[in-house]
Amino acid sequence: MRCPFCGFEDTQVKDSRPTEDGMSIKRRRFCGGCQSRFTTFERVQLCELTVVKSDGRKESFSREKLARSIYVATRKRAIPSEKVERIINGLQHRLETLGESEISSRLIGEMIMGVLFELDSVSYIRFASVYKKFSEMTDFQEFIGKHLDDKKENPRKKKESRKYPSLFEGVDDEVR
Repeated sequence: MRCPFCGFEDTQVKDSRPTEDGMSIKRRRFCGGCQSRFTTFERVQLCELTVVKSDGRKESFSREKLARSIYVATRKRAIPSEKVERIINGLQHRLETLGESEISSRLIGEMIMGVLFELDSVSYIRFASVYKKFSEMTDFQEFIGKHLDDKKENPRKKKESRKYPSLFEGVDDEVR
């Protein structure tokens, strides 16, 4: 592994351990060239994913882009970064296990919306405002009004209408 600070080619692994979710390996490394320490993460990639955009363009799936969109939506909310990482890992794992090499950006967006709906209403609205391209205040009002009406009609509808299983199934309530 090349050192990110000085570019030295031969770094040493000082410590390796699985992350909390067991989906990756965290490695502490040491550079013999500049004496710096840094951390890397190793994840399993089940298949090469291609995202098909709404205009038909195709691009390679980017975990970083997925993470950035979720971190922006959850910014300054009382949501631990470990939980956000578990969500990102869970979404990526679900996408890789769909059995498709090409996935629509719409499917990815809807999966993120489903997870954020469960997690935090403010994060959900933030993500929706970008994903659904809100341009005026009335877009927010209509969207929020629609979802408030849905909750009033059937408060259990949230879980019943999910398109995707919860990323939190099997996770202790104290972790949520």
